[in-house]
Amino acid sequence: MKKKILIIGGTGFLGYHLAKISLKKNWKVTSVSTKKPKKIRFIKKLKYIICDINNKNLIKKKIKKNFDYVVNFGGYVDHSNKNKTFSSHFYGCKNLANHFLESNISSFIQIGSSVEYGHLKSPHKENQKYNPRLIKSTYGKAKLLSTNYLLDLFKKKKFPSTVIRLYLGYGPKQDLNRFLPITINSCIRDKKFKCSDGIQYRDFLHVDDIINAILKSLKSNSSKGEIINIGSGKPRKIRAVIQLIKEKVNGGKPQFGAIKLRKDEILKMYPSIQKAKNIINWKPRISFEKGLKNTIKSYYDSK
Repeated sequence: MKKKILIIGGTGFLGYHLAKISLKKNWKVTSVSTKKPKKIRFIKKLKYIICDINNKNLIKKKIKKNFDYVVNFGGYVDHSNKNKTFSSHFYGCKNLANHFLESNISSFIQIGSSVEYGHLKSPHKENQKYNPRLIKSTYGKAKLLSTNYLLDLFKKKKFPSTVIRLYLGYGPKQDLNRFLPITINSCIRDKKFKCSDGIQYRDFLHVDDIINAILKSLKSNSSKGEIINIGSGKPRKIRAVIQLIKEKVNGGKPQFGAIKLRKDEILKMYPSIQKAKNIINWKPRISFEKGLKNTIKSYYDSK
């Protein structure tokens, strides 16, 4: 029997890459999203369902329960709309978990976020607790509440949930609304672009390593009921990353300091990835230099 995987947010950057690999494994793949996929991320063999996960009745009507795996990348992308952000990332997750509670799924993967650690000092470790009330961002609160809800479901009803806390993913076919795509695109076009002084440190991970971690988590019994950090574990200074991209494409005019840091800006964010190594036998395989080269090449190829 073919494995069946349901990808919530299958038309997005990460969902697209997971769908591609799942199809290569000869799995039956279904995507759920609120919109049709962009042309650059359309996959012929994929079954696309248009459904808002905020709507319980629509979920019951449109989404069957006969899946082996469910991976939730879902949630409103524009975080400026606080109501939609909170509702899609928390209530959407809750609705999905409740929908599959009485099913026979073997794994439910919730894609969490590094912002769930709030202002805790890096390297972040999964056993560190943080109060949702102390997190200022609506997105961060919604993600942390989702994590707590799923872990509680595992404890009380053995719901097979795993929370993967991602750091900054990057790679081909990512939308131009994230730091690396904005920087690469601006440098290729040799444009001026605004940025901060770049004194922050962030953790970057290539999309292929992210998908590998998800696949390992899906098949691991040990990952159930756990939070697992997925990142490189090696923070990089933002200014140095911008300079590296500038050198690699031989273009770009970054306006350092044009964007001021927020008063509550966290200067260092990176994870401990020891738990991922121990529980799902995972570690990053693609160096930042190799991943960046691959990503830059994809921008030239798509022209």
